[in-house]
Amino acid sequence: MPAGVPGLRGSRGDLRGGVLLAVVLGLLGLVTGGLWVWLAPRADFRVTDTQGSVEVVGGGLVPPELFMSGDGVYVLLLAGLGLLAGLAAWTLRSRRGVVTLAATAVGMLLASLVTWQLGALLGRGPSQEQLSTPGTEVTTALDLGALAALAVGPFVAVFVYLVATVLVSRDDLGRAETTTPPSEPAVL
Repeated sequence: MPAGVPGLRGSRGDLRGGVLLAVVLGLLGLVTGGLWVWLAPRADFRVTDTQGSVEVVGGGLVPPELFMSGDGVYVLLLAGLGLLAGLAAWTLRSRRGVVTLAATAVGMLLASLVTWQLGALLGRGPSQEQLSTPGTEVTTALDLGALAALAVGPFVAVFVYLVATVLVSRDDLGRAETTTPPSEPAVL
């Protein structure tokens, strides 16, 4: 019988691939952060006096859905990335297992954090100087209001990976065997 923990045999070789997967997913957070800034709706205002009072450009009121639409776009982007990450991790046939699953979850958490921080950095609100200059047009800041949205990407990625695992009829997850099991002694 091979030595080691039954569910983790051969996992040492998966570490390099797992770290690479987590880093690539974290870097994809840069792409989703840029998409979040580009796709999330924000309101434009005009500064009316030196006290920082503002009015909506074009008149009217700010639509109430604007206050959660940035979070909605964030959730949809990370859910889509999680779906792709779970499928991509599953297609790494020779590296299926616990390490790949953990690397997918960690990588998607990194992607969620990078997306959030890049979006907050690029989608900054107006400065004090801009708010104190009458006639200046400013745009609302982009920030994540619901921090629970950080868990959407990792959840979807792990869910997709686990559904793929359940749908496989083989117990070895389709992995190539690295060691051959010893043959059974003949019973007389």
